[in-house]
Amino acid sequence: MLKTVASSTINATTTLITCPNVNLHCSSYPLSGPFLNRFTKSTKQTLRPLRTLSKPFATTTMNILNKLGFGSPRAQQSSADASIAQGPDDDVPAPGQEFAQFGAGCFWGVELAFQRVAGVKKTEVGYTQGFLHNPSYEDVCSGTTNHSEVVRVHYDPKECSFDTLLDVFWARHDPTTLNRQGNDVGTQYRSGIYFYTPEQENAAKESLERQQKLLNRKIVTEILPAKKFYRAEEYHQQYLEKGGRFGFKQSSSKGCNDPIRCYG
Repeated sequence: MLKTVASSTINATTTLITCPNVNLHCSSYPLSGPFLNRFTKSTKQTLRPLRTLSKPFATTTMNILNKLGFGSPRAQQSSADASIAQGPDDDVPAPGQEFAQFGAGCFWGVELAFQRVAGVKKTEVGYTQGFLHNPSYEDVCSGTTNHSEVVRVHYDPKECSFDTLLDVFWARHDPTTLNRQGNDVGTQYRSGIYFYTPEQENAAKESLERQQKLLNRKIVTEILPAKKFYRAEEYHQQYLEKGGRFGFKQSSSKGCNDPIRCYG
């Protein structure tokens, strides 16, 4: 429900969001069979400003506001912005480490899955593949910048193969739903593998072919060169390990196989 403060018209600076029974929900999916590991929580409250709303509800609201003309003004791209944003990821990993980028829906749960992998030294969540330079979460959720929510993995190839990371990627989400994972809908939630080397590209394509033979529906995962990575706002980083909205901390210990509960 949209409610304005001291005004009968929608005002982008004064709009509050109230939700009597929001199902705060971000699903994780196995490779096949019924979707598992769902965590839901109903609550009755006035939510915080859009930057800290639960992701599914915030995304839907922002898309509605954008269609009404209240979307992020920064989402209006320029050719200079597009050129920078579409350039390669020119960051340099630590000595002895390599980068990998994966998009598999809401990046909170995906990041925790990779945090638990032996040989992964660091993870970051962020935005890539879009046309806007230095996008914010609000920009990405406007649905106009074409960014994907991704996890950039820093890993030691001597301790963790790229194929191992691919296995985690496929197991974490449903790669057959276009621009959607559960209640999270939008291009930012698309399935993607973004490679840094020809070896990663070949491994990704071969892995996709193997997965396709296991599924009854067509995989829609995109496999593209890694482009400039924009680190997401700090509150998104290691979100579930830090406890998320409700303070329910989840283990990032290597080898931990506790179910990942993804919540706003």
